[in-house]
Amino acid sequence: MKKQNVSLLALLLTASVFFASCHNSANKRAADALGFDSLQVERTVHLFGDTAKPACNLSVSLAYAATPADSIALRDSLNAYLLAVTLGGKYAGMEPQEALKQYVDKYIAEYRKLEPLYEQDLKENAGSAGAWYSYYRHVAGQVQLCTPEVLVYRVDYNEYTGGAHGNYLTTFLNLDLKHLCPLRLDDLFAPEYQEPLTALLWEQLAEDIGVSTRQEAEDLGYGSTGELTPTENFCLGHEGITFHYNIYEIAPYVMGATEITLPWQRISHLLGDRSDLIKQLQ
Repeated sequence: MKKQNVSLLALLLTASVFFASCHNSANKRAADALGFDSLQVERTVHLFGDTAKPACNLSVSLAYAATPADSIALRDSLNAYLLAVTLGGKYAGMEPQEALKQYVDKYIAEYRKLEPLYEQDLKENAGSAGAWYSYYRHVAGQVQLCTPEVLVYRVDYNEYTGGAHGNYLTTFLNLDLKHLCPLRLDDLFAPEYQEPLTALLWEQLAEDIGVSTRQEAEDLGYGSTGELTPTENFCLGHEGITFHYNIYEIAPYVMGATEITLPWQRISHLLGDRSDLIKQLQ
């Protein structure tokens, strides 16, 4: 599947570069006043500019930090990260409006490169060529949760570039606003958490889908395309932690994405020394 983002871990490293220059005390005060605005764009462009020919549809919505104005470093650092994970790393240093404009222009320019191929295909397969060239890409970046110390940002990506079906993915980004750094599982859990957390994930999945054992879940197809282990693609919430597995990661495409939410009380014995952050969410 073609992904817009390189990898979650690589983006976490990218973010740390932008966040490194700010001071914790200033970050905390500014984070208390964080506010967000959004940009939306939708464009439909036909090959050769002819409405009788196939078209691409691009829809992008992007939430970005608009305040606090008295902490430009925080705002710009945060936006650099949000742009990187929503649109791509090359847009990280831009203003949101300019980044979105360039992103749209690039997508349309890439689509127009199909015109010679479409003409050739039309000559060889006049009756069926059109459908394969009706592309779309829908991208949405939105704030899932925001407290004085934690920001959870969700990116949904859905694209079709010909073929049997489109592809889609969801990425969750969890940011420590006090220290301006992404939160990873190692930051939240005590050492040696991987094995017991994996067992809890299988147990919760079995409960969610109405079976009694891990084997029954595997018989249904879970774990057939990849191992079910704790993923860095998680979402912090008031009820607990939700682990998100995109299509193909642990199950076939037909089964869709899988989300497993572990309540705080169920994983309390595995958590590390970030009790201050966890209590803020509960």
